Amino acid sequence: MRIPVSWLAEYAALPADLSTEALDAALVETGLEVEEVDDLRGRVTGPLVVGRVASIEELTEFKKPIRHCQVEVGEAEPRSIICGARNFAEGDLVVVALPGAELPGGFKIASRKTYGCLSDGMICSARELGVSDDHEGIIVLPEGVLEQTAVGEDARPVVGLDDVVFELAITPDMGYCFSVRGIAREVAHRLGVAFTDPASKAVEPKATEHPPYPVRVETDGCTRFTLREVRDVDANAESPEWMARRLTQAGMRPLGLAVDVTNYLMLELGHPLHAVDRDALEDVLVVRRAQPGETLKTLDDVERKLDP
Repeated sequence: MRIPVSWLAEYAALPADLSTEALDAALVETGLEVEEVDDLRGRVTGPLVVGRVASIEELTEFKKPIRHCQVEVGEAEPRSIICGARNFAEGDLVVVALPGAELPGGFKIASRKTYGCLSDGMICSARELGVSDDHEGIIVLPEGVLEQTAVGEDARPVVGLDDVVFELAITPDMGYCFSVRGIAREVAHRLGVAFTDPASKAVEPKATEHPPYPVRVETDGCTRFTLREVRDVDANAESPEWMARRLTQAGMRPLGLAVDVTNYLMLELGHPLHAVDRDALEDVLVVRRAQPGETLKTLDDVERKLDP
């Protein structure tokens, strides 16, 4: 179980001066085993800032598409930066490593001439910053981040590089700690601080004219099965950056809004959830044990043999 301290602190009122070592000790004293402490704060050193792309010039004379960008970084003049990514546009907010920064793997950023232009920094992807394996393009930040920061300010809090992640081994007698909720409750009790239960807010379902989807439970091993249908969901919607970042920190791969929401709640509350495409269902939804020799392809495209 991987848990970022920032997530834990939402439900356990951790003292502002609580050190990583003291939190480590508190976790151990509750009966949890700390296997690793991943301090993200040291992954990138030097200037890493929020930038805004002021202009993009397409350089077409090279074998691959190259873009010469002018990027505002809170200085009098924008910085000239060369970038090959295609997933951003003028006006977008990005994460910029300025000369003097050092990225994971010892990659040092310096001003240099490339593709006939000065590149005075680097627009970063999530993989280059070591926050996830996503290398499909550079990080494009939502405009909402400007509510907590500004162009030219430190980008570490925005991308989660100001956090510490604890990897815990959960013993069989503490299964309720397979969740942020359970761990926060134990830590709050140990430290004598307030605990806020994330499950304390009841949400009443709205009345609907649609009949419930039929479900049949064929095993005594399932004592409760709850199904809720949500309509008008955009299947192509991306998860908010903060949710995708937390899932990554917790060791899960963001897959899209519908799946990410269920995984996020599972990690937070410790209650297994799964999203099913309503259009892919043809008949009654059946809850049963696996049959001998039965397999199931999971969302990571792995064919898994099921245990009856």
